[in-house]
Amino acid sequence: MQDQPLRVTVWNEFIHERTQAKVAAIYPEGIHETLAKGLGARLGSKAVFQTATLEEPQHGLPTDRLDQTDVLIWWGHTAHDDVSDEVVERIQQRVLAGMGLLVLHSGHGSKIFRRLLGTGCMLRWREAAECERLWIVDPGHPIVDGLEGEYLELPQTEMYGEFFDIPRPDELVFISWFAGGEVFRSGCTFRRGRGKLFYFRPGHETYPIYHDQQVQQVLANAVLWAAPVGVPYQGQARNAVESLEPLGPD
Repeated sequence: MQDQPLRVTVWNEFIHERTQAKVAAIYPEGIHETLAKGLGARLGSKAVFQTATLEEPQHGLPTDRLDQTDVLIWWGHTAHDDVSDEVVERIQQRVLAGMGLLVLHSGHGSKIFRRLLGTGCMLRWREAAECERLWIVDPGHPIVDGLEGEYLELPQTEMYGEFFDIPRPDELVFISWFAGGEVFRSGCTFRRGRGKLFYFRPGHETYPIYHDQQVQQVLANAVLWAAPVGVPYQGQARNAVESLEPLGPD
């Protein structure tokens, strides 16, 4: 795995960019293309990127494409319920077998995130252009490699606030503070089966957050962190998952 570039798929609903002029002005080719190009430039020969969107057949995630994906990046907001349960099951099996998953911003409400975490993943929110300061609370974590200072600051964001209905994270990398006084667990890692998950809060579509150099650095680091390690992964997801299950009585 280390000798080959990571295969990264960026998934996006691609709805807001086609229906809202304000969003299209920020992401004219879609959030997925901005992420793929920005992270691709940062990671260079370490990774190759492809994209997929909701309206493609099987949402752009048929079995053969997922079999060729080491890390899946997920951005969803307004059409969580439109994602096929069959595709969600397929992604879940790949994660349990070792595929990494990065869930961004309002992807907290996606079917795949809720299924893997086993909770409602609900939270408080307020759509207002206010400052967010993301404090680095695990400065030794590889996801924060290359960041300067003790926090990231975004001048305009949508607020997410506690309580965030998720299981206790395996690692807490960022805690956000907002100008309105709220706080939020904004960078959380989880492990499910052989797969690693990272939830990263910033990313509301009406702000140019994915153009931010520090945000891109975090996500590039997260791709490397979430990569499968020591897993014979090529198209063997279900067999790998079943191998994790204890044998029952005859």
